[in-house]
Amino acid sequence: MDDALLRGLEQRISEASGERFESARIEGCSGGCIHRAYLLCGSGRSYFVKLNQRKQLKLFETEFASLQVLSRAGRIRVPEPIRYGVQDDQAYLLLEDLHLAKPSGGDWHAMGQDLADLHAVSNERFGWHQDNYIGATVQFNTWHTSWAAFFIHQRLEPQLQLAQKQGHRIARSGELVQAAEAILKNHTPQSSLLHGDLWSGNVGFNQLGIPVIFDPASYYGDRETDLAFSEFFGGFPPAFYDGYATRLPLPKSYPKRKDLYNLYHLLNHANLFGGNYVMETEAMIGKILTQA
Repeated sequence: MDDALLRGLEQRISEASGERFESARIEGCSGGCIHRAYLLCGSGRSYFVKLNQRKQLKLFETEFASLQVLSRAGRIRVPEPIRYGVQDDQAYLLLEDLHLAKPSGGDWHAMGQDLADLHAVSNERFGWHQDNYIGATVQFNTWHTSWAAFFIHQRLEPQLQLAQKQGHRIARSGELVQAAEAILKNHTPQSSLLHGDLWSGNVGFNQLGIPVIFDPASYYGDRETDLAFSEFFGGFPPAFYDGYATRLPLPKSYPKRKDLYNLYHLLNHANLFGGNYVMETEAMIGKILTQA
């Protein structure tokens, strides 16, 4: 990070906090594939900052909005969003430093309970007040009163259209929408406030063992979508699911929808990265068609 950009970010922090801030140390952070990230460490305070090209400012604007809603809900800890904007031709997002630490088994149980509490926050419709992003892909969030219609028209169809536009010939995709309609036909879930991109890379625990979630792609939808994706990359420890069930048990029919919900994320990976994800997408579509 060059000196002019650093000085500008320090000024933005000082303005937001009402107290002068100067960095004594800067630490690069790994783990993200879209943005560059740093910890700005000062005297007794530290902040997390994401950087990207100026044209990517919309990603930070929508993440800021998701964090605001999650924070105001007060059901599970998130990093407090401080400010986003453009500094020295770089888009930035300033966040509270969560001081992450390694969890214990009991911490995962609490994580499950806190997520269930978040999912208890409801809305009359499915969607969000703005379109946002799942990774670097636009996530459409036009309000719907029907969950099946929302998931098909705002989740599956845009990803299938993007795949076609990018030249990915995904076998049997034409049958998928009909299968999704059949699977979701009699499923009428409550609209829940969601994280939207819940995998192990987007959750953690602070030094007190308090569960935290970050990097959201929030909207109001079926809570099962968060749980399904939490299982996709190997899953969370059993204590997480046990904790969730103590507050908000899943219906017995949940496994029938899990693959369909995870197909959205798999399609997104195919569109972002191509390669084996395309073949995995075709395999999952075949599996879903046998379940419909």
